[in-house]
Amino acid sequence: MLPLPKSAAIVLRIAVASACCFGIWSSFNIARADYFFQKDTDRSIRSAIRFVPDGWPYDMRLAQFDQVGAKKLLETSLRINPYDAQANIELGLQYEAEGDFSQAEKHLLAAYSIDHTYLPRWSLANYYFRRDNITEFWSWARSAAAMPSDDIGALLELCWRVAPDSETVTASILNDRPEFLRQYTNFLIGKGQLRASAKVASHLLQAGDSASDLSVLLAVVNRLIASGDSFDAVRLWHLLEARNWVTVDSTIPNNASFLRAPIQVGFDWSIPEYQGLHSWPGPSGLETEFTGSEPEDCVIAEQTVVLKPGDYAMTFGYRTSEIAEGTGVRWQIVDPKSQQVLAESDDLSSADFKRSEVGFSLAETSLIVVRLRYQRALGTVRVTGMLNMLSVQIQVRANS
Repeated sequence: MLPLPKSAAIVLRIAVASACCFGIWSSFNIARADYFFQKDTDRSIRSAIRFVPDGWPYDMRLAQFDQVGAKKLLETSLRINPYDAQANIELGLQYEAEGDFSQAEKHLLAAYSIDHTYLPRWSLANYYFRRDNITEFWSWARSAAAMPSDDIGALLELCWRVAPDSETVTASILNDRPEFLRQYTNFLIGKGQLRASAKVASHLLQAGDSASDLSVLLAVVNRLIASGDSFDAVRLWHLLEARNWVTVDSTIPNNASFLRAPIQVGFDWSIPEYQGLHSWPGPSGLETEFTGSEPEDCVIAEQTVVLKPGDYAMTFGYRTSEIAEGTGVRWQIVDPKSQQVLAESDDLSSADFKRSEVGFSLAETSLIVVRLRYQRALGTVRVTGMLNMLSVQIQVRANS
């Protein structure tokens, strides 16, 4: 290769040096602009624009401060970067505020053509809601629900404003995306639409996974139980069983021998902890220690069950240590609505293993609570000692 003429070499060196200087100067300006942009004030962002005039994010941000010049700033931002969905949304809202609905719609649709995520869909649903175009509203609400964000509460509230009816909303926006179904189920619970939430929860059960969604579904079951809706509560509970999300025994109550740690649902044991009273389930049944400082009236364990009309016997096996007779530890069958005690056992006290029975009758299919309770008897001190409840089971009486 022939060496460059001396004059050409000099020119090349000058060009390289100039390019380096320009690069250094540009980097300095960008760094300075970023410094001012991070200060995030009207004045500092204007300084950033002076250093980097083609920095479209700067114009976008300044439009948030300068309401008078916002439209021009957004137009400038879009000239620099025509593929900015957020700028199209903001500019569309500016045109809408001015009453230019044609341009507003044009820019909102342009935002969606650039970005198919949740925000443009939500923005269009909002726009058509404000324009009272209900057909387009439902179209874009359904589209937004199909691409949900981490929080679609505002979208669901908007749907509820259009049609405060769970059947209409569900028919309009229901889809099988777990992130949508999870939020929609909770939304319906919050609106007191428990039967509708149970239907949506059944979709979540098919589309979701137990790690993410079991707690949501158990919350629905618990709310249905609390409302007295035994049919939907049992139906959802059995769907959970069919999917192997929960373990359900053939016995009544579930987990009759306390072999498993209970889950947080009314159809399994609730075993509260108190100062002075501690219980733990396991291979030996439910073991409960009374230290003498427990509350005078407390639930040791309870579970909700559903029974058809008929005559029943609740049998249970237990033993105690250092618990005297007549001190107030007993099983009860309770109406959850009225808290009326329908039947109860004698006080539990037996150093040897003992099997006992309590009979009761129901005139109709009912939710009942099976409750092991301590209520200090008058004239006695608080209980100290151990209770070992090996199992409890409800069966139809043989002669019924």
